[in-house]
Amino acid sequence: MSYRIPQQPVSLEELARRQQNVVTASQLRARGVPARMVSEHCRSGGPWQRLLPRVYLLQEGAPTPEQRMWAALLYAAQNGPAEEGAREGAVITGAAALALYGFVSVPRLPAVLGVEVLVPRQRRLRDAGQVRIRRTGRELEARSVHGLAVAPVALAVADAVREWGEQGAFESGRIGPGLLRALLREALAGGRGGGCTAEELLAELAEAQLLAEPRVRAAVDELLAARREAAFAELVALAVELGLPVPLCGPELRMRGGTYVAVPDLYWPEAAVALEVDSELRCVSEGEAAWVRGGQHRMEYLGVRVVYVGSARLAAEREAVGGELAEAYGIGGEDVVELLVTDR
Repeated sequence: MSYRIPQQPVSLEELARRQQNVVTASQLRARGVPARMVSEHCRSGGPWQRLLPRVYLLQEGAPTPEQRMWAALLYAAQNGPAEEGAREGAVITGAAALALYGFVSVPRLPAVLGVEVLVPRQRRLRDAGQVRIRRTGRELEARSVHGLAVAPVALAVADAVREWGEQGAFESGRIGPGLLRALLREALAGGRGGGCTAEELLAELAEAQLLAEPRVRAAVDELLAARREAAFAELVALAVELGLPVPLCGPELRMRGGTYVAVPDLYWPEAAVALEVDSELRCVSEGEAAWVRGGQHRMEYLGVRVVYVGSARLAAEREAVGGELAEAYGIGGEDVVELLVTDR
């Protein structure tokens, strides 16, 4: 049987340094600071101050924006499974998280007042001050930003958009289509705090039931369309570099009797090769996705060789994508049924 020697908590000085002078009552108590001393230090004119219930700032003067974030996180994490590091008990999400990531499409950190914090569903906490508690049944996942536990970018974006909707920011015009599009683009582009994939972003927006919101849906459609158009142009340029003919863009394929088959993104009729870009992101509703998949399956059934390319992979592995495209064109389709091709 093994025995683990309990680790002593770090000193109050070291803890204060790590948490930017923000500590909880239980952290003080664990270091031998009696409640009476805390009360005395927090009296008017004293060296400490109470920021939130059982959360204290060990200095005079107004707290910095980062200290307010620490206070919100520690308030939500106290008495949780990992209060000392605040890594498992709570995570900052929404607009506050995006401000910490350094997003330029949201208000900078000093202007962020309300802080939304995710906690496990079983935790019993109430909103306090400008801290809004949101419970979730999902396992909390955190990124460390300036030492703080912050939700992943895709989840933070979805929560920020949901916050805006609940606050009536779309109806009032405070959050317009341009800002929403800029936020989504920034999330996918990454930056100082990193980003997320389009798949992750769509999954979180769908989980939050935001794709039914017309403004959100329009911004997502526009963003995905722009990504696909850029990928089309890059793939056509790649085909020319490889010595392949310029493909048709979005032609309509029908059988001799006029039966509709599909509208591939790019198509080489002489080789019966179709190329589909970001097919899994092409539509955000299941009905549209089923319609697109049906066309792809019909092309494959009729002998057309269908190549699937992701725009993210095209950017990261351009040469590999070019090799696959050249190979597919060299082999061509197999036993292709004669198709009518209408270049739209």
